[in-house]
Parts: sequence; structure tokens; C-alpha cells
Amino acid sequence: MCYRSLMPHDTQCCAPVTDESLTPDRADDLASVFKALGDPTRLRLLSMIAASPTGEVCACDLPDPVDRSQATVSHHLSVLTRAGLIGRDQRGKWAWFRVAPEHHDFVRSILDRETAPA
Repeated sequence: MCYRSLMPHDTQCCAPVTDESLTPDRADDLASVFKALGDPTRLRLLSMIAASPTGEVCACDLPDPVDRSQATVSHHLSVLTRAGLIGRDQRGKWAWFRVAPEHHDFVRSILDRETAPA
């Protein structure tokens, strides 16, 4: 609660709001990214994709390591794709996934074992 109305006019009790805060659209975008990262299976999938020596992973190779069905893995990959964290290429029957170039540094920073919180 701001008590500005109770203070003399030459006294400022509240910090001024700056233009450096998030816009509503940017807040929505970030919230979808954080929501996508809020699931352990999605974090593991993102980690596997980011750690791939070729820079991409076929969806067919992901269900066994996370012990989930192909349908469940596909759902999680869709959430990561909608959040913009990964990109998807269709090659025949299978989809291939890679970390989105514009988020490569961000993904690396959250998955880095040296800097990530335990």
C-alpha cells in the first residue's frame, strides 16, 4: 500500500515505476517458457537434445531414455516447441528436434551443471 496521499507533497514514499519492466506480451512469452521448463521430463528431453553431438535428435530415440510412451514424449516435445525452446523438422515418418538457435545460450545456461541450482 502506498501512503503517498498521507505524506507532504514534496516527499516521495514509493519507488517510481520504470519503463524497464516486462510488457504484458513479454511476460506471457516468458511464462510459457517457464511453464515448459517446469516439468522434469521436459527438462530431461531438452537436455538430451542439447547434449546431442549432432545437434539434433530423432523423436524415435527419446521414449526409452525417459521411460515414457511415444505419445507422451510427443506431447512434451510439442510443449517445448510451442515455447520456442526447440525447433522441429519432419523427415519422413519421424520428427527431428534441435535447440532453437535463438535460445541456445539460454538453454545452455539453465542446463549447465556448474551454474544450475541443485
